[in-house]
Amino acid sequence: MTGNHQDASISWFYEENGKRKGGVGEADLVALINAGVVSHGTSVWKQGFPDWLKVEDTELNVHLNNATPPPLAGEHVNNTVVWILAFAPILGYFLEWIVAGAANSTEWKAEQAMAEAKYFYITVILNVALSYWDEKRLSQAGHNTKKFKGMTWLVPVYLFQRAKNLNHSMGYFAVWIVSFVLVLSA
Repeated sequence: MTGNHQDASISWFYEENGKRKGGVGEADLVALINAGVVSHGTSVWKQGFPDWLKVEDTELNVHLNNATPPPLAGEHVNNTVVWILAFAPILGYFLEWIVAGAANSTEWKAEQAMAEAKYFYITVILNVALSYWDEKRLSQAGHNTKKFKGMTWLVPVYLFQRAKNLNHSMGYFAVWIVSFVLVLSA
């Protein structure tokens, strides 16, 4: 491409929160990079591309802040917290039983409290807290967690988006679903 006139006419498209945005000129896309809307890992496309590419794999990579390293690749992200989160419905259920036993004077009252789901909030708090903690760890690894749209409180959606954005298998998402179903059937 020669001349700014031709470059200005190129329509770029970019992904934001799972939605296709654009077309915008290259200067506008550079402004979005400078504003942090488009960053490492953001998918972009323009006519002539065979498919969507990560912005760092295009000629726009020169506009990325080279002082900031790209996010850690999915295989280098520590997944300890997310795997604990995958089993959180079961872990929370056990914690509910512990609290029910400690808070009630007899085993029968503890069983009654569990049957009435009196302590369900313990499992909810555990799930949300682990999800929030994992999202913070991803952010520290350099990932743009704004793409998750604050879904840490809605754990299965968060796990699905996390696996998709890090190019992981849906393993921890599936384990969470199975754990949740097991607890519901208990």
